[in-house]
Amino acid sequence: MSRFTLVGVDGNAFSVMGYTQRCLKQAGLEDKIHEMRIKAMDGDYSNCICVCLEYVEMANKALEMEDEEDEF
Repeated sequence: MSRFTLVGVDGNAFSVMGYTQRCLKQAGLEDKIHEMRIKAMDGDYSNCICVCLEYVEMANKALEMEDEEDEF
């Protein structure tokens, strides 16, 4: 089950990027924040949303992997 979702996040591009940044931090992927911001700002609004969605999914997968490791 996904912990993070863009559903309900303020639609402002900077709000979406800020939320995505917090997701990456919580998932222990701080090293991906700069990369995400560069990609998100390299295009229009639709690009920003698509990039942020990709990184939110990455954060969810990182947490899922962490949870699976904790089970063993």
